[in-house]
Amino acid sequence: MIPITAAPSYDEPETDPLAESVARALAFIRRRVTGDYEVDEFGYDPELTDKVVLELLRPLYRHWFRVETLEHKNVPDDSGALIVANHSGTLPVDALMLQVALHDEVGRPLRLLGADLVYQLPVLSHLARKTGHTLACREDADRLLRKGELVGVFPEGFKGVGKPFSERYKLQRFGRGGFVASAIRAGAPIVPTAIVGAEEIYPKIGDLKSLARLLGLPYLPITPFFPLLGPLGLVPLPSKWMIEFGEPIRTDDYDPSAADDPMLVFNITDHVREVIQQMLNELRLRRGHAFPPLL
Repeated sequence: MIPITAAPSYDEPETDPLAESVARALAFIRRRVTGDYEVDEFGYDPELTDKVVLELLRPLYRHWFRVETLEHKNVPDDSGALIVANHSGTLPVDALMLQVALHDEVGRPLRLLGADLVYQLPVLSHLARKTGHTLACREDADRLLRKGELVGVFPEGFKGVGKPFSERYKLQRFGRGGFVASAIRAGAPIVPTAIVGAEEIYPKIGDLKSLARLLGLPYLPITPFFPLLGPLGLVPLPSKWMIEFGEPIRTDDYDPSAADDPMLVFNITDHVREVIQQMLNELRLRRGHAFPPLL
């Protein structure tokens, strides 16, 4: 009898994770050098944003601030919407964390509308454009919403991000409601969004107003650690963050011409502000202490 032997097995060669990482990095560099990548009409560079900027921000998001997102199912999967959030924290770190949250939890890029000052600074202006942001103006907001993008806006502007620590989690004035008019013209829903945690990263206890005017800045903050500790004082405190996306407020029931009705726009703006303030109050209680004791 001829013995039956098992057929020899040919295992796939094991892949080297380090080699794969190096190969991906080299391919990325080659594309950047040769210009083999795409940007849209606003200058948005998805590859640079996903592979570099968001990768640098994720350690802050996951481990430093330990961001927890709630009700992200309220954000549309594939249609235009206006993400309207409170603004705080002395430096606009909340905008960056919101961008990571929507990319990682919803799978969509956030196209933030930025203040004029952002686009007056050469390096910051270029980086903002590359990561998908644009000037806070009617034309750009309307075009992005009609393209089906998620558009982010902080209606408090510098009044919110630069308010003193004693006024934390108290919404400032929402301006004239231009964001509501854009949503009505596009028939896009407004998603009220509450961010808790940013207020504690740089507690603002004072303001160097004269120096701020000299430098052309809206404010120059004094915190418990800055400018006392110099650059070290710019390290944000590791507060616990929570971001909640509220029920969408529909605007497609209105005719686009309703965007020119100042009373309607004001009423919707005021309603959005009240919703976000209520969300902030509840979310702050739910989070508890900003700096939970280490176990």
